[in-house]
Amino acid sequence: MTEIAAEVLIRRLADWGVDTVFGLPGDGINGIMEGLRRHADRVRFVLVHHEEAAAFMAAAHAKATGRIGVCLATSGPGGIHLLNGLYDAKLDHQPVLAITGMQETSVLGTGYQQEVHLDRLYEDVAEYNLVVDNPAQLPGVVDIAIRTAYARRGVAHLCLPNDVQVAPADADPYQHVAPARPPATAPIYLSPPGVPRQEDLRAAAEVLNAARRPAILAGAGALHAREEVLAVAEALGAPVIKTLPGKAVIPDDSPYAVGGIGLLGTKPGEELVEDCDTLLMVGTNFPYTKHLPEPGKVRVVQIDADPARAGVRMPTEVPMVGDAKEGLAALLPLLRRVDDRAHLAKYQKAMAGWRKNMAALENPERAPIAPQYLIGCVDRAASDDAILTCDSGTIATWAARHWTIRGDREFYLSGNLATMAPGLPYAIAAQLAHPDRQVIAFIGDGGFAMLMAEFLTAARLGLPITVVVNNNDSLGQILWEQMVLGYPEHGVRFGEPSSDFSAWARSCGGYGRKVTDPADVDEAVRQALAHPGPALVDVDVDPNEPPMPGKVARDQAVKFAEAFLKGQPHKAAIATTLFKDKISQLGR
Repeated sequence: MTEIAAEVLIRRLADWGVDTVFGLPGDGINGIMEGLRRHADRVRFVLVHHEEAAAFMAAAHAKATGRIGVCLATSGPGGIHLLNGLYDAKLDHQPVLAITGMQETSVLGTGYQQEVHLDRLYEDVAEYNLVVDNPAQLPGVVDIAIRTAYARRGVAHLCLPNDVQVAPADADPYQHVAPARPPATAPIYLSPPGVPRQEDLRAAAEVLNAARRPAILAGAGALHAREEVLAVAEALGAPVIKTLPGKAVIPDDSPYAVGGIGLLGTKPGEELVEDCDTLLMVGTNFPYTKHLPEPGKVRVVQIDADPARAGVRMPTEVPMVGDAKEGLAALLPLLRRVDDRAHLAKYQKAMAGWRKNMAALENPERAPIAPQYLIGCVDRAASDDAILTCDSGTIATWAARHWTIRGDREFYLSGNLATMAPGLPYAIAAQLAHPDRQVIAFIGDGGFAMLMAEFLTAARLGLPITVVVNNNDSLGQILWEQMVLGYPEHGVRFGEPSSDFSAWARSCGGYGRKVTDPADVDEAVRQALAHPGPALVDVDVDPNEPPMPGKVARDQAVKFAEAFLKGQPHKAAIATTLFKDKISQLGR
């Protein structure tokens, strides 16, 4: 059997350690599918129902493993569908390779069916972007694409026309006129040095050692540096704030943890930002600068792997370029231990009060069901090495505050793109990467409905993921964002008939249960987690539960009141829910 060019592509992926490709076939990639068939012993093809899900799965694979994720789509519409998931990878700095097809070279430029020049479409999303015109370019461009994705922490794209895919692997049809030949490359990536310059380390230590009220802001770039972050926090007596993508950097029950920052953060976290005199930013490019200290009021030290991100959010007195883990390890011997723990103790006390208030909101007697109680049940029932994936919306607030990082737990969501719908595809990819761990997707009804067909993907693969749908029959986050602008809500509630996704789960052969009574929530969650295959619990929660900021600003309260005065249609129900929240907290 003649070896085709697509086989060279697939073999090279395997040489790079790629064992899974997520995608959807089409006539524009039949040659690549044949390459996958011939090398199915080395690379598994995961058939999805929507290309967007394939790209989300590739991004999630990269997040959950640190290895490049690969997705595949056909020419034209298939490649277009990948884009949202690819932007998720781009904005969260994850190495992903997208492979797409294209019409055969002889008809390009003729307006042939589905002729979309995907290389042009991907110009903004891809760090490396190439149409392969000659089989002789393989496998060299595969090596360059993957190496670029790793080096630049982003998306690479290879587009192969139909005729190139099925051409003989050794075909080189054109005369060579340049003094060159296709490069002899290797499937090797060398990480850059991770230790910052010594002079920067010394300068950073000087600033941090002079701090009286230090704080650490840790992001996703520090997820692999838990022990180092805790050691620096111990030395400085510094409370640690975590960005949402960096939620798993340190445990939530750590004496140094003060929770998150921003609208989804904690009151102690917000107060620490206002109070600190020195801020150490580790592996974060936190974009919401309104929630950072006022420029010039604090001294800032930052460590980031990308020189372009050093100082981009705050005037940084000492930017250090390097890996969070290696950089903090090198910094630690230069720090003097702070014996006065008063600053740390202040925030430990504040966090104890915050945790008490959050626990009070997990009230099992509330009807309609409090979303805080739902995620609290998930938190208590899940294992200490569970992986939680989350969609965007109000559910991210409940997960941020009520999903407790302890042990080896992990947490993944669309951080900077904050798109809807990745929670389910993320869970599938995470379960494939970690088959022995518990994987839970916490999803809103709006996001689940977008890609719910992928529950059937999980069923067909026999994956024991657990999907928990926080169902408020609305686009909850948008509802509250409209009100915070001072406008009554409009066009955000789905209305009748109410959705019941448990029926879909059962039709797929999985566990499905609809829950409307708070007395049934805990049992339903535990049964779903115990189910050996895919399981879904669809829980009707209070649609009028507002995801209040950790610390409500005056202008937010004023705008909220304005929305009421202008005719907010559900103001009585919202007021009742807020009253119940306060009663729950006072009752503790």
